[in-house]
Amino acid sequence: MKETMGRIKTTPIKRKAREMMITHGEEFSGDFKGNKDVLHKHFVIKSKKLRNVLGGLITKLKKRGK
Repeated sequence: MKETMGRIKTTPIKRKAREMMITHGEEFSGDFKGNKDVLHKHFVIKSKKLRNVLGGLITKLKKRGK
């Protein structure tokens, strides 16, 4: 199976995701939909796209165990 290149997350996005993991890390899990709900509950994110990017990055970090 051929691997394709993924989208690069910018430094501010990565920084914000790490901050969210520090403050509410125990509530996040390896489930993308659940993480989107946690983001919606605790943070005001105006853009649906930004919420999805952050949710995906947090899911990826949780699955890696960081």
